[in-house]
Amino acid sequence: MSSTFSSLRYPNYRIWFASALVANIGTWMQRVAQDWVVLTELTHESGVAVGIVTALQFGPALLLSPWAGVLADRVDRRKLLMATQGAMGVLGLGLGALHLSGHAQLWHVYVFATLLGVVSALDSPARQTFVAELVPTSGLANAVGLNATSFNAARLIGPGVAGLLIAAVGAGWVFVINGVTFGAVILALARMRGLTPAPRMAAAKGRIREGVAYVRGRSDILVIMVVMGVVSTFGLNFQLTSAMMARIEFGRGASEYGILGSVLAIGSLAGALLAARRERPRVRLVLGAAFAFAAATAVQAVMPTFLGYLIMCIPVGLASLTMLTAANAAIQLSVDPEVRGRVMSLYMMVLLGATPLGSPVVGWVGETYGPRWAVLVGSVATVLVATGATIWASRRWHVRVRYQLRPRPGLRVVYLDQPAQEDAILAA
Repeated sequence: MSSTFSSLRYPNYRIWFASALVANIGTWMQRVAQDWVVLTELTHESGVAVGIVTALQFGPALLLSPWAGVLADRVDRRKLLMATQGAMGVLGLGLGALHLSGHAQLWHVYVFATLLGVVSALDSPARQTFVAELVPTSGLANAVGLNATSFNAARLIGPGVAGLLIAAVGAGWVFVINGVTFGAVILALARMRGLTPAPRMAAAKGRIREGVAYVRGRSDILVIMVVMGVVSTFGLNFQLTSAMMARIEFGRGASEYGILGSVLAIGSLAGALLAARRERPRVRLVLGAAFAFAAATAVQAVMPTFLGYLIMCIPVGLASLTMLTAANAAIQLSVDPEVRGRVMSLYMMVLLGATPLGSPVVGWVGETYGPRWAVLVGSVATVLVATGATIWASRRWHVRVRYQLRPRPGLRVVYLDQPAQEDAILAA
């Protein structure tokens, strides 16, 4: 079997991969339908309202992620995932029933987004770390990359299908279908046998402080968290910016909005497949991908036509997924198993919790100055934080970072304390 798909040789991981693909398709369908309903049915093209929905959906991660990480380190992750996936399915069915009944209002969507955010905050650390129970440590980087492949294959399929279904039968049925897809994950979790349980943390006070102290002592993790926090706040608002660009800037409908998400996923899927081949992603890959993301989004923001904007979704998706997967794998592979749940919960708190802070701001910028500026805000913020992180890391770790385009785009890191040692070039 190709090294890109090596984790699929493990039966439990195959089951997880297939079921997650189904559920992720449903999730992307709901995200597209939810934003479209808010933008076109429940408001008069309000980018702020779409930003608020996004903020409510991801906001609970700011408050609950640390406790969710402790929970992931203490309990049976499979049982926890069955509970959270079931709850998300119920919420999807509930929102679908409300919309189909013709009684959906904006505040209803706000409530469902908040509840979904609460459940997702509890689900995320367990889901991120559960993969370590499905494959041996040597296959963890590949499994993380394939998880991203599943997520972005779903992004490739889900938005396009959602756009077509919204146009054909309405958004309500999209919500219902999403609710049903979570049944696939629950069934898959129930079928798994012979897992390799992670070490359980004993109940005691101060477990969150232990996780925070561990992260504070790891400058490499701190760099990743700072960069990803800023990028997530201002740059990873694709649901919002794509909706505004499609509807307001280019005057397109639901189908074209869905196509934007699917084309973005082409690049993301390519990035995920490349990520699955890397044995040990490092901080420099995160920084290199951040610079590439800033450049791609800047070009995308000034594209004069819908087709040009659509084409630029491919490099944007490639750079963003490379950045996200490298950050996830670099952290998971470098931390002790006993604290993996808590460390990943803090990372997810930064990654997902930053979105509620940025979405309303990005929505306001798009509404006030135009959708193109909403995209450019993410580009500028990303290049600033990546530059600052590179300068800080170079001084703190006594390294010199050089950028090159030939023979392959990438970063060359020279350790000044050890002049003879030079890392291999990593393609950006």
